[in-house]
Amino acid sequence: MTSPKHDVNEQTAIDMAKARGASTISLESVRDFLYHGRDEWLARSRIVDILEKDPVFDKSKRDFMSRTEKFERGLALTNRIYELQNIHNWSEQETKVALAILDEQLSISLHNVAFQPVFMLQAGPTLVKKYGHLIQTRAIFGCYMQTELGHGTNVARLETTATFIPETQEFEIHSPTLTSSKWWIGALGKTATHGVVQAKLILGEKDMGPHLFFIQLRSLEDHKVLPNITIGDIGPKAMAGFAPTDNGFARFNHVRIPKENMLSGFAQVTEDGKYVQPPHAKLSYGGMLYIRANMVTGGGWLIAKGATIALRYATVRRQGEIGPDGIEKQIISYPSVYYRLLPILSRAYMFIQLGRTLTTAFDTMASRLKQGDTSLLAEMHATTSGLKVYVSSCGVQDLETARRSMGGHGYSAFAGVGRLYADYLPSVTYEGDNFVLDQQVVRAALKSYRALFSGNSAKNVQSLSPSSFYLRHLVSHQTGGGCPASKAQQRGYDWSSPATSIHLLELRAAFLVQAHAQTLLSGAKASDPNESVDASTNQRISKAVTEAFVAARVGDMIASLSDNKAVSMDEKSKDVVGRLFLLYLLTTVENALTDLLSFNLLNGGSASARPIRQDPTHPLRLYIKQTCVSLLPEAIGLSDAFGFTDWDLDSALGVYDGKVYENLWKRAQEEPLNTDGEVTSAYASSIKPILERGRHMAEARSKL
Repeated sequence: MTSPKHDVNEQTAIDMAKARGASTISLESVRDFLYHGRDEWLARSRIVDILEKDPVFDKSKRDFMSRTEKFERGLALTNRIYELQNIHNWSEQETKVALAILDEQLSISLHNVAFQPVFMLQAGPTLVKKYGHLIQTRAIFGCYMQTELGHGTNVARLETTATFIPETQEFEIHSPTLTSSKWWIGALGKTATHGVVQAKLILGEKDMGPHLFFIQLRSLEDHKVLPNITIGDIGPKAMAGFAPTDNGFARFNHVRIPKENMLSGFAQVTEDGKYVQPPHAKLSYGGMLYIRANMVTGGGWLIAKGATIALRYATVRRQGEIGPDGIEKQIISYPSVYYRLLPILSRAYMFIQLGRTLTTAFDTMASRLKQGDTSLLAEMHATTSGLKVYVSSCGVQDLETARRSMGGHGYSAFAGVGRLYADYLPSVTYEGDNFVLDQQVVRAALKSYRALFSGNSAKNVQSLSPSSFYLRHLVSHQTGGGCPASKAQQRGYDWSSPATSIHLLELRAAFLVQAHAQTLLSGAKASDPNESVDASTNQRISKAVTEAFVAARVGDMIASLSDNKAVSMDEKSKDVVGRLFLLYLLTTVENALTDLLSFNLLNGGSASARPIRQDPTHPLRLYIKQTCVSLLPEAIGLSDAFGFTDWDLDSALGVYDGKVYENLWKRAQEEPLNTDGEVTSAYASSIKPILERGRHMAEARSKL
């Protein structure tokens, strides 16, 4: 028997080393760009080094754990993080980094991301003085209690009540129906001692709408649930996702809390039961805005993990055609693979950078809110609504695309991407279905459109916000400037220029909003103007508006690469990262072709233009392929720049050295079924009877 010319297993390490050597970027400078500076990267590296050496954070057994074991493990991880904070004298920021590094959905995340920010932003000074330091030091463990069994997105229809009792200066929190039970509340099931509960404020017989109240749930002495409150865990989630988090339910039976426990930083109730109006009707949504703002960065890093694993595996997996080297080709070389994976890599880079901008904007808004300035609230609401839908939808799709690109092995838990997908999947239904949240984006877009054309539209352009700036194109079009696309068409689109893609995406958003506004206007006489609106309108407009906003920000990112003060990176690396951002723009335009062709924007933007004789999309798609091919040698370097260790990724298929088959084999040996003896315990009870029954039946038939 002739021995093979090469060892398939050993070839994986050779292929990975070659791919890594082919990259021309400066890994350090690109990594510093992603981490917003060397200091942040070094801080993360120090923490990772501590965590991966600590046996508490060992990941080798978690795929074999039950739901209860994963929940208990999650609390053990949380406890150990805060022990390490004391041991190493970590700052609060370093501790946040340590928690963010963990790829497990911990209950403490809800305390840090939802409960604490909402309390500190909206509680009155008396309440902050009494409980603020306890929350910050985690002497109490909190949850954010909004969603109910019967209502989620529609906060105005929540059924839980908070009735003011003037005689005792108390609020009575009550769950009047089964469907008013708080449901899906992270950390509520077994962990939280306190909560911020969203409930309808009842003054006399009048419903004042949803407001926030601070309530104790469990004893600080023995952790037992307080009287007249029923609490539990809602059970396992789909695909075993979010296993370490105790998403819970709660019902309140006329529970009294002090008047001071209303979060009265904005809206208030006087001692005699008079209502003090908040300066802005949606101030109580500040907590949701904070969560949305942080989702963008978090989504970017999660997509980065999926991209890294899939790209590494695609680099070392050989399958199919025989290549020039006489062995099967690396699957990353197939257009059907790199066309799927490189755009995912581009979105990871984009969301990471965009998230920083958004978080900074939220911090600015929050600081102004504390001073009573609500001027930025509407813009933040519109922006974060669209981006929450966009990043979560992209993230879920990208993780599944990455998993599928790895073929059959991608379905193994040891691949690591399935776990990421299961944990990220609920992001598309936080606050309810994304399709419902789209309506908020459309509402804001129509408001901006109407404001633009009320009075002097040319003058009103100057007051357009960043999220509605795309509408300026409608003014230039109506004032005789013509559709700018027509000029571009005359000389042919320059797809190498980011401005081309940005321009088209902004035009698409502007035309969609204008068409929707005109449709609603034409149907205004109907009993329901929305009868003339097609079923997918909100989703198409929301996506277009958000992508126009993002495209403009990506243009800023590309422009900043030429600013040495803003970005310290060598020219070659800047060129590669710039092309990666350009790939995001190009593929976004490609995904928008239905709308662009509907408005004839690829043919000059005129409905009377001559019939299209050639496929106007071909040059774009050809340039996307060329851009992908130019980025292929850089793929491993660009994914290495995320800085993930093998412990970070916990993936047999995404290991740094490329030896995927060795790692997959080793992990399979740990499967409990393989350590339970040569003959399974199920043999005597099930397998043996099946076999014996089969033999008897076969023997009986043979005698016929």
